[in-house]
Amino acid sequence: MNKRQYAAFLACALMPMVIQTIQEKTGWKTLDLIKKFYHSQVYALLEDESTKIWHYSPLTLYEMFKSELETGSIAFPEEAA
Repeated sequence: MNKRQYAAFLACALMPMVIQTIQEKTGWKTLDLIKKFYHSQVYALLEDESTKIWHYSPLTLYEMFKSELETGSIAFPEEAA
């Protein structure tokens, strides 16, 4: 997948599901949530297709984001080890 296709995939397919999952779990307002997520380490990794974290479920990405907010570091799922 080229960079343009990957950006479209993130914007149109994956991010709406991730944002919805985070919102359901936290109750945060959409704009606040988007700002927090787009400035996170998890999103920075997600932007880099080579990390392959795009294949994680929205729930797993939420858990990684939650870990980052709570501890300052990202807890990767065991399958990534």
